[in-house]
Amino acid sequence: MKYISTRGAAPALGFEDVVLTGLASDGGLYVPEHLPHFSHAEIASWAGLPYRELAFNVISPFVAGAIPDEDLKRIIDVSYSTFRHNAIAPLVQTGHNEWILELFQGPTLAFKDFALQFLGHLLDYILAKRQQKVVVLGATSGDTGSAAIEGCRRCENVDIFILHPHQRVSDVQRRQMTTVLEPNVHNIALRGNFDDCQNLVKASFADQSFLPAGRQLVAVNSINWARIMAQIVYYFYAALALGAPHRKISFSVPTGNFGDIFAGYLAQRMGLPIEQLVIATNSNDILHRCIGGNDHTRKPLLHSLSPSMDIMVSSNFERMLFDLYDRDGDQIRQLMEEFKSSGRLTLAAEPLRRAQNLFSSHRLSDEETIAVIREVFESTEYLLDPHTAIGVQAARTTRKDAATPMVCLATAHPAKFPDAVRQAGQVQNPALPHHMQDLFTRDERYQVLDDSLEHLKTFIGKNIRA
Repeated sequence: MKYISTRGAAPALGFEDVVLTGLASDGGLYVPEHLPHFSHAEIASWAGLPYRELAFNVISPFVAGAIPDEDLKRIIDVSYSTFRHNAIAPLVQTGHNEWILELFQGPTLAFKDFALQFLGHLLDYILAKRQQKVVVLGATSGDTGSAAIEGCRRCENVDIFILHPHQRVSDVQRRQMTTVLEPNVHNIALRGNFDDCQNLVKASFADQSFLPAGRQLVAVNSINWARIMAQIVYYFYAALALGAPHRKISFSVPTGNFGDIFAGYLAQRMGLPIEQLVIATNSNDILHRCIGGNDHTRKPLLHSLSPSMDIMVSSNFERMLFDLYDRDGDQIRQLMEEFKSSGRLTLAAEPLRRAQNLFSSHRLSDEETIAVIREVFESTEYLLDPHTAIGVQAARTTRKDAATPMVCLATAHPAKFPDAVRQAGQVQNPALPHHMQDLFTRDERYQVLDDSLEHLKTFIGKNIRA
């Protein structure tokens, strides 16, 4: 399996190099040269498989010989050994043909654990094999950072630096990152918003001359292909549990950076009978505006009760555009240059039609989000976090067929967002799981930096271990 850039001017790479590279040299994102496709019979044969076995079946074609099967199985097994629920991704019914897929059973209580536990162990394997050391650099709007740190905190060959927007993540989200005190872990609170953090990360990848000789940056944001690949699995897992491939399934996905729902789109292209994919978003609604009215215009970022979706530049949307434009790298490069310079991106008629055929979308305000948390708790006693609440309401609003099971992805545990839960008036203090009961008594360590590329590079240079 080879991987190519969405902008068409970077060399094709093998799997290991793609994991270590992140952004392509032409500024694009790597995607598989071709997608594996599973037949109806093959998917049907997977019914009832445990999560780990299903993950191997879905992931192995993407690895394509780069890692021996037994080693890949071992990486998958250890990646999901720390999840609190034996099902790994359990389903809970909240209405007629409405299901919540609990993706918060991992060590940091967020769906990012599915990809980043796997990526951490994958990096450990590749770097030990190559006798190489790297610097992991990432930006987080809340959940990616803690999941990446948890995945990499014990990696001998990794120094990890995570940027989060100063005072714009929840206290639980911040402490999950800043109370990890291993010497290879460095948290940076940037005076700015998530897009500012992400811009510094992208600029650092574009010019890595500030690093010591022999080191390179590795991405843990969803620009890293391995993250998208790992997320495809739970679409298959949920769909199989609800009767696929003999019946169609729909999914509603709270999304800011477009990575999670892009994984669902790939699952559909790989043979999973997905009838509807719903983009669920908050007031930072660039994806909703694009799908609904071809208005992909960058606007000022708004702070919301669903901070993990406080993103205005959805990096993975470029991967989707690549398919919508028939994998024409030149056209994608022109589109992305236009968006970078003008803050506006306009889709041609045919790609827009394709996008509207593939996706539904809906946005919610903070007030509407709180109302959904309240209503669902009153009717079912099931407590949603604000991101999942947006997904539930988006599903209910846009649903095309009540006979088709609708799966709403629960992206985080409600205890990570106590302010939103309290405002809903149902639970004053949603309890953290047992392994996090002491979170607010742990020591913290982090550095506050201005929004400056030079300051960031200096800080990283001073803190890389020999």
